[in-house]
Amino acid sequence: MTRIKDDLDRTIEKALKINPSLKEEMERAGRAWDIAFQIYDLRKKSGLTQTQLAKLVKTSQSNISRIESADYEGYTFKTLEKVTKALRAKLEIRIIPQANSSCN
Repeated sequence: MTRIKDDLDRTIEKALKINPSLKEEMERAGRAWDIAFQIYDLRKKSGLTQTQLAKLVKTSQSNISRIESADYEGYTFKTLEKVTKALRAKLEIRIIPQANSSCN
């Protein structure tokens, strides 16, 4: 398994050298995956189905399914607030400056 991870790491390094903007895309995809997993995990721990959560949020089951999809990034702040409130959770968004950036 370590060899596969090492091969994957090398492949990613090569791809990033060829296409530096890929790093930003990978980070954005990682954030989307993280949000989807957190919502899915909280829903499961709450013992709710997607349909039950949808009723609490006043949306459709298909919208909840979409939000829980790792490749979906179309949610709004308002939607995330509704979902986290229904799951009795707290929405926290942070803006973190990059180490080598300056704001002028």
